[in-house]
Amino acid sequence: MRIAYVTETWPPELNGVSLTAARTAAFLNAQGHDVMLVRPRQQAIDAGKPGLADDTLRVPGVPIPLYPDLRMGLPVRRRLLRAWYAHRPDLVHVATEGPLGWSAIRAARQLGVPVTSDVRTRFDEYGRHYAWDGAATLVRAYLRAFHNRTDRTFVPTRELQRQLSELGFERLTVSTRGVDAGQFAPHYRSEALRAQWGADAESPVVLTVGRLAVEKNLGVVLDTFDAVRARMPGARLVMVGDGPQRSALHRRCPDAVFAGTQYGEALAAHYASADLFLFPSLTETFGNVVVEAMASGLPVVAFNTAAAGMHVRSNENGCLAPLGDAAAFTRAAVALAADAGLQQRLGHAARLTAQSLDWPRVLERFEAALVAVHHAATTGEAYHGDPRLA
Repeated sequence: MRIAYVTETWPPELNGVSLTAARTAAFLNAQGHDVMLVRPRQQAIDAGKPGLADDTLRVPGVPIPLYPDLRMGLPVRRRLLRAWYAHRPDLVHVATEGPLGWSAIRAARQLGVPVTSDVRTRFDEYGRHYAWDGAATLVRAYLRAFHNRTDRTFVPTRELQRQLSELGFERLTVSTRGVDAGQFAPHYRSEALRAQWGADAESPVVLTVGRLAVEKNLGVVLDTFDAVRARMPGARLVMVGDGPQRSALHRRCPDAVFAGTQYGEALAAHYASADLFLFPSLTETFGNVVVEAMASGLPVVAFNTAAAGMHVRSNENGCLAPLGDAAAFTRAAVALAADAGLQQRLGHAARLTAQSLDWPRVLERFEAALVAVHHAATTGEAYHGDPRLA
């Protein structure tokens, strides 16, 4: 098919959405589809390039409030119409929910082209952290209108499918996320890196990876680490990532190692050199870092939601706490940090779980779903989904 893939984030921007979008577009190209990428222009990689070149349509963008290193596309419906009249897609897929995504849905509808979308970020829940409770209702109404104008909306978990269905979102299909178990693996463990952190063989290293922002619920990590260190004074906390809360977190826990944003093998080494992974977020649609940690051989302590709720089984390959029960989260982490044998057993099982989540299998199912949506739109047959999607 000729597919227009629309996303408002793209590497070198580093986040789960941009990396998944890049992997998905590359896979579709490799499968023989003609993919036109539509994304905001980035100075770092687009200087001197025309708006349309190398199968990419670059559109204007502006920094996202509170996330100045990320950009969102501006409304460009007429520009999309001109491009798609000249190079008409068989299907438009919208990976993000900003103004560019809205323009793409409107343009696709005007052209009579089937259009699909992803739910990748719970922006409605972010409203509770950055504005007021009523903001969640307003943002949710926008998101519902956005997705309900598409032929199919993909969500990463059955839990989220159920939640959004109850909120009036329609035509939802589960398409989960994968992990590269070669890129993230236990053999990247580095004793030299652990020594830089001040950890020896007897020191449990507690790790978090992700944006240092209020919606990530990182206060639970600091409270949990205090409890771990009270029992094991040699324990170390390593926080990989950056964001607006970094200064506040450093003031709260000056002994933590703030490793900043890591890439490639350095990121893999940070995962594999730790002993357990804490993931306290309650606002994720999935949480790619959970399966990356599992692939690295780390037992994960998390709340029973999103990727953790799908793939972590308590006392088998990690530890789950009831949703929002910070005390249970802390108890599980302290018990795990104090038991090296349990860490090894659960970490080995976590690695085996991650090895079954290979990206090619996940993306083949997503591709099949796109083909099915296009077939239903062109033949008038009902789309019943792909039973392999899970």
